[in-house]
Amino acid sequence: MPDMRPTKRLYFDDANLCDFEARVIAVSTTQTGQPAVVLDATAFYPEGGGQPADYGVLAGVPVVDVQEADDRITHILADPVEIKVGTTVTGTIDWRRRFDHMQQHTGQHTLSGAFWRLMGAETTAWHLGVDEVTIDIARAGLSDDQVREIAIAANEVIWQDVPVTADVYTPEQLESLTLRKGTERSGLIRVVSVGDWDRIGCGGTHVTSTGQVGAIGIRRVETRGMQSRITFLCGARALDDFHRKTFLVNDLIARLKVPMSDLEAHVERLQQQLSETRHDLEAARLKLLEYEAQDLLTQAQAQAGPYPVIARRLNSHDANELRTLAQQIAANGGIALLGAVTGEKAQLVFACPKDAPYDMATILKATLPLIDGKGGGQKNLAQGGGAGLALLDEALNRAFNAVIG
Repeated sequence: MPDMRPTKRLYFDDANLCDFEARVIAVSTTQTGQPAVVLDATAFYPEGGGQPADYGVLAGVPVVDVQEADDRITHILADPVEIKVGTTVTGTIDWRRRFDHMQQHTGQHTLSGAFWRLMGAETTAWHLGVDEVTIDIARAGLSDDQVREIAIAANEVIWQDVPVTADVYTPEQLESLTLRKGTERSGLIRVVSVGDWDRIGCGGTHVTSTGQVGAIGIRRVETRGMQSRITFLCGARALDDFHRKTFLVNDLIARLKVPMSDLEAHVERLQQQLSETRHDLEAARLKLLEYEAQDLLTQAQAQAGPYPVIARRLNSHDANELRTLAQQIAANGGIALLGAVTGEKAQLVFACPKDAPYDMATILKATLPLIDGKGGGQKNLAQGGGAGLALLDEALNRAFNAVIG
C-alpha cells in the first residue's frame, strides 16, 4: 500500500534550514523520464504562489525542480539514483537561491503593503523571475512622484528592521485580523506578517526581519489597461543593479568627458544632433537617388511609345531604395522595371507614369511565380519579393517583354 501522507514542510518552521534528513515514501519517473522522489518531510520549497522552486542536492543528486500535488511534494532529480522507499536520505538547499527568493518575496509583501496603505491599490498578481520581480496593482496612470513616495515608504519599513512572522489561524481567528487581501482557502490559514505594516495569507519563504531585504529598487512602471505593472529588485539583486548602472554611468561620463550633473543634458544634445544628422543623410540619399534615376533614364534599353523603359538589376539597393528609384523614373516619364537581391530575398519594383497604358500590378503578378514571390500594388506602382533568387533576371526579362511587346 503506497504511503499517501502529506509531505511535512520543514521550511514553514525554519526558512533558514539548509540541511535535513527525511524518509523516502515514493519513487517514480516523470513523463519526460526524469527520476522523482517524494519524502515524508522536506526543506525544499515547491513552485507555487508566484515563487519558483528551490534547487539543491538530494541523496547526492542535483534537484532541478520541485512540484506539489495533493499536499505531496515531489523532488525531480537531474540523474537516476538508487534509492528505495523507506530509505533515509540527506537533502541540501541551494542557499544562495533560497535567500534570494526570501529577499524578493518579503520585499514584494512590503511593496504591496505600501501601495495598499498609501493608495488603497490592491496587488492582483506577482511574479518572481530570474532577473526581475513584478507586481500588478489595480491602479493606472501612476506619476513619478507617486512611485517615489511608494518606494520611500516601503524602504523605510525595510530600514526599521521590523520582524517578519508566519502564524497559522483558523477561519474564525482570521475574522479579527486586518488582512491586505482575504483568502478563499478553507481550514487552517498561514498568515505572513511584516510587523504591523502588512499581513496576508502566504505559503512562501521569507526572511525573519525586513532588514535582511536590504533595499527595494523600482526599475520601471508600465500601464496595462486599468492596472500598472511594477518591476522591481530587492536585496542582492538591487545592489547588483546599482553597481552595473553606476559603472555604466561612470563609463559614459569618462567617454563623453562631461560631469555627472551635465550628463542628461549632454545626451539630449547628442540625440538632437543625431536626429538632425539622420534628417540630412536622408535628404542626401534622396538627392542621390534622384540623380541616379536621371542617369538610368539616359541608359534606357528601349522605348515603349514616348516612354523610355529601364529594366535593371540593382543589387546595391534595398527594397525601399528600389521603390524610390522606380517612383523617380516614373515621375520623369519613364517605365521602371527594377530588381535586386537583398539578403536572402529577391525584390521586384515596377512603376510607370499615371497616363501610361500599362498595368504594373498585372505585369508583376505574371512575374512573381519566377521568384516564388508575393506582392501587389496599383496600376502605376507594384512591388513584391520572394525566395527564388535564381530566376530574378528572367523575371525582369518577362516584365520587359510585357511592356515592349
